[in-house]
Amino acid sequence: MSALPPPPAIVTPHVRSMGPRVDEVMKLCCELSANQQIKTAVKSSGKGAAAAGGLAFAGGLFGGPLGIAVGGAVGGLLGCWLTSGEFKPLPQIIMELSPPQQQKLYDDVMAVLGDVQWTDVAQLLALVMSNGALKQQLTAALVGFVTKELQAEVHYVD
Repeated sequence: MSALPPPPAIVTPHVRSMGPRVDEVMKLCCELSANQQIKTAVKSSGKGAAAAGGLAFAGGLFGGPLGIAVGGAVGGLLGCWLTSGEFKPLPQIIMELSPPQQQKLYDDVMAVLGDVQWTDVAQLLALVMSNGALKQQLTAALVGFVTKELQAEVHYVD
């Protein structure tokens, strides 16, 4: 019995995958934001404002000026509760990015890194952390991405 020839190779269209360079840049961004102790809040503050404003309005309809004050206070507390816990460490946000968002962040960071060469993430971290100007530019690019692309507020932990 003769051996069957191997099946023909299946040719698939080129799919852009998140390569090791993207992973390394995401790790750099996580380390950089952890080092800077950056926290972010996705702009859900509108929920809190809507709760405060809505209850103040309803209070005003039913209770006049005193109702506005009571409704605003209760709405403010409700809004605080609705938005509590919204602040997350930026490394956590970065790890939760979708692949297109990771690619956009990668492109932004690579625009700053330019022709910087590295062999692994440890070397990349060492290069960035030892260069104050580069570190500052990358932090600015990271904060810019977070505020523009994710519409998030950025806070530095003291």
